[in-house]
Amino acid sequence: MAHEAVAEAAVIAIPDERWGERPLAVVVLRPDGQAEADDLRAHLGREYAKWQIPDRFEFIDEIPRTATGKFKKTALREMFVDAKV
Repeated sequence: MAHEAVAEAAVIAIPDERWGERPLAVVVLRPDGQAEADDLRAHLGREYAKWQIPDRFEFIDEIPRTATGKFKKTALREMFVDAKV
């Protein structure tokens, strides 16, 4: 979420044939923000190893939240249940 165009983001695991599972980043951009997956990969590449960077980025309007305001990762997993890297 340190990228200037990102309002909020969450990472969930999705199935991967080779590794069992890999990270998928779910990103909400700021109203005036513009970024693509390659921009975010490059940004993350400054601090993380290549294998830690999500293979896939999905851009959505809003991340579901629980009643207490935390990210509802179960809802995200349901949204991307058929996602594959």
